[in-house]
Amino acid sequence: MATKRDYYEVLGVSKTTPSNEIKTQYRKLALKFHPDRNKSAEAGEHFKEISEAYAVLSDPEKRKVYDQYGQAGVDGRYSSEDIFQDARGDFSDLFGRSGGFDSIFESFFGRTGGSSYRQQRGSDILYETSVTLEDVLHGKKMEINLHKEIQCDICNGSGCKPGTSKNACSTCNGQGQVRKSRSMGFASFVTVEPCSTCKGHGSIIQTPCSDCKGNGKKKGSKNISFDIPAGVDNGDYTVPEEGNEIPGGVNGDLIVRIRVQAHQKFKRDDMDIFYDQDISMIDATLGREITIPTLDGTEKIKIEPGSQPNTIIKLKGKGVPHMNSKSRGDQYIRIVVNIPKKLNKHQKILLEEFQKSAE
Repeated sequence: MATKRDYYEVLGVSKTTPSNEIKTQYRKLALKFHPDRNKSAEAGEHFKEISEAYAVLSDPEKRKVYDQYGQAGVDGRYSSEDIFQDARGDFSDLFGRSGGFDSIFESFFGRTGGSSYRQQRGSDILYETSVTLEDVLHGKKMEINLHKEIQCDICNGSGCKPGTSKNACSTCNGQGQVRKSRSMGFASFVTVEPCSTCKGHGSIIQTPCSDCKGNGKKKGSKNISFDIPAGVDNGDYTVPEEGNEIPGGVNGDLIVRIRVQAHQKFKRDDMDIFYDQDISMIDATLGREITIPTLDGTEKIKIEPGSQPNTIIKLKGKGVPHMNSKSRGDQYIRIVVNIPKKLNKHQKILLEEFQKSAE
């Protein structure tokens, strides 16, 4: 299978380009490569490529998925109909509403499923969880029992009583849609609408399953395993197609909302962590070697003689990992010098003698 070019490269924009500028750039390219304007052999493929790129990058949700997971995330979550459906208004505005884009869409991308333009998709499920900073370092394998809509095990998702089957809709001949033509003066307009008899399914259930009442799905639960990757931060992460199931369509996604718990010792800033180390003014003055905690265990560091309050010592590579990378952030140790609030008589005499000797 040929590898698709990066959508941003296809449109000649960057990841920071705002949506309105992406739309402007697409219009320029679409008019240049539209098959009705450009008769070159490559125009059709160019038009298909830029239209697909625009359909994804113009939709905030699809763009977020693409930025996070790349082409694999889009292919694993959306069908061709899903990709183009929400952008049809923009395409129609550009090419006219007299069937221009519909005919181009059909000739380039076809119709999958044969019953409707848009394949049905199950709804997403939100699952919230918290992880520790140690989980951020190592990643975590999650196993949960998720209550959701699942395919009916009695009819295997068909919606029909076992031993029976669906009948093709006689109104639309199993297509799930009907074409209506109307003339307006010199022009003829064709519209495509979901079949009202079968509700766009292309078939009718004569004897529904008694367990799911013909829906092909029912309330249930499923054990799901997924990995929380190392380097994760607060936010939403997608487990594709583990949401509510929909027979004959595309399952929804499981949206995992992660909150990283506050740590007793460390503070996190992106991939770096920070730690305050208390030392006495004697240690700050004379210097010494001390042992400090890290996410990996402990580490020895040297306090240089004459270290001042708020001195920062960096331990390279002792922070948390970057997602999808072997590199790690750093750990920064801030030296906090403790000044005694009370001194006994002997201590005061020693400090006064030290002060006189330093003058």
